[in-house]
Amino acid sequence: MSTKRSVTRRPTMPGEILSEEFLGPLGMTQKQLADHVGCDVKVVNRIVNGRTSVTADMALKLAASFSTSPEFWLNAQKAVDLYQARGQLRRLPKPLPLAS
Repeated sequence: MSTKRSVTRRPTMPGEILSEEFLGPLGMTQKQLADHVGCDVKVVNRIVNGRTSVTADMALKLAASFSTSPEFWLNAQKAVDLYQARGQLRRLPKPLPLAS
């Protein structure tokens, strides 16, 4: 069975998830979230607008705040990072021969 997937759709950005699934429904502003997690509002704004990645520290804070797991946030970020890397790489190296 092949593990290769055809990637055609851009993964949902963690900031879009944060905005659409959490902040909006809760009626919470970016400033309120920033105050709650103890960071500058610019950090939350950059995540929401896709200009910065969700770090492990922020994933822990978001998970605690919204009763999710840090893996939820980091997996969303990883999907975006891999999608972007695939789009930027012109070619991948050939597989190395495996020892018998």
